[in-house]
Amino acid sequence: MSDQESQKAILARLQQCFSDGRTRTLPWRRQQLSQLRRLLQHHAADIAEALAADLGKSPFEAYLSETGFVLEEIALALRNLQHWSRPRRIAVPLRLLGARAEIRLCPYGTVLILSPWNYPVQLALLPMVSALAAGNCVVLKPSELAPVSSALLARLIPEYLDRDAVAVVAGAAELAAIWSALPVDYLFFTGSSAVGRKVMAAAAAQLTPVTLELGGKSPCLVERNADIDVAARRIVWGKFLNAGQTCVAPDYVLVDQRISGALIQACVKAVQTFFGADPQTSVDYSRIINDAHFSRLLSYLNNGIILHGGRSDRSQRYLEPTLLGEVMPDSAVMQEEIFGPILPILSYTTLDEAIKFINRRPIPLALYLFSRSQTIREQVLEQVRCGGACINDVIMHLTVHDLPFGGLGSSGMGAYHGQAGFETFSHHQSILKQSTRLDLQLRYPPYGTLIKKMLGYRTVSKDE
Repeated sequence: MSDQESQKAILARLQQCFSDGRTRTLPWRRQQLSQLRRLLQHHAADIAEALAADLGKSPFEAYLSETGFVLEEIALALRNLQHWSRPRRIAVPLRLLGARAEIRLCPYGTVLILSPWNYPVQLALLPMVSALAAGNCVVLKPSELAPVSSALLARLIPEYLDRDAVAVVAGAAELAAIWSALPVDYLFFTGSSAVGRKVMAAAAAQLTPVTLELGGKSPCLVERNADIDVAARRIVWGKFLNAGQTCVAPDYVLVDQRISGALIQACVKAVQTFFGADPQTSVDYSRIINDAHFSRLLSYLNNGIILHGGRSDRSQRYLEPTLLGEVMPDSAVMQEEIFGPILPILSYTTLDEAIKFINRRPIPLALYLFSRSQTIREQVLEQVRCGGACINDVIMHLTVHDLPFGGLGSSGMGAYHGQAGFETFSHHQSILKQSTRLDLQLRYPPYGTLIKKMLGYRTVSKDE
């Protein structure tokens, strides 16, 4: 049997399961979420080892940014599942006297999740939580670039979840291409904008609805009255978390030229405080995913003056946290999302200049602003389009599970997390229930004066 035929057989099995109706029941949904929680709890050590093998993550960072994050999402879904699932009453106009209207959130059917390598557990299981909570069958294609984590998920998920309703298809990138072209009922993709375009094009042939969680160059704007030390610590933490391999990491800093020197010094101090004089020995500093990305990142070091860092060790795929100055706006490091531990620092003269600089570029997934001025905060939020934003912080908007997370334009479409995720994987079905006790003649022809008056109709002459 060919790869394509074997994948079609998996899809057929899941479609049959959905047709049987078991996934629509709340007890089944709760059971699957509870089983997923058990998987994470029983195999926390295995997951930490896999993340260390793929990305050099420490056990605590594995919990902080991967398993713990998913456990919180599961708890939220279990706590709110009944409430989220209730039909929502909608008011009806007087002309529909006797009728009741509601919106029911129904599962789409079979959902395909294409997950990335940078957070191979979190970004695989977080959308799965929402999809299962909404009553869908799920096909997960984890990234082949995180092979140890991918293999672990492929082994554990069938042990804990309903095999007729949930499948993991681990393997080469060609598998993702095959599944993108199959007639699934919903497609959820996390990855680069370039691949996202290909996924969307393949889904369009089947008219499959999609959510695209992409990336982009998330700017960090530091205004002159910002708390410099706090800004530096938070920027350095967010940028070098997971060695910069985070879709919402601050991609570059735009700082008022009057405080640029002070901010650079504060960032250097923060790097040394967090990771020591030699970050290669720090247990809290991750590694680059593979040699290809390592080589790509090394090429960026020639795009400016290294203000701090820059040391590397290819044998460990280690690249030191690096601050880059005197960067030209048209250089390679400023064209694509860096996705690594290199932070370009550019200065600006006026706030309007900085806003125009950001707006000339594709819409970012996240915007970060450090400022104590409420007026400036509102000005920037009003004038800069972005997927989401943090004021005086970075990344932390993701950790609020009730805040929808998603991009805009080239940084993505659709959102998830919490109730937003439940709704993403649910079809909003509109229902009108009309009574037969009252059947007013005025709705039927010949139409009289009363119905015309009720609907605001009037005769319009050609001369008007």
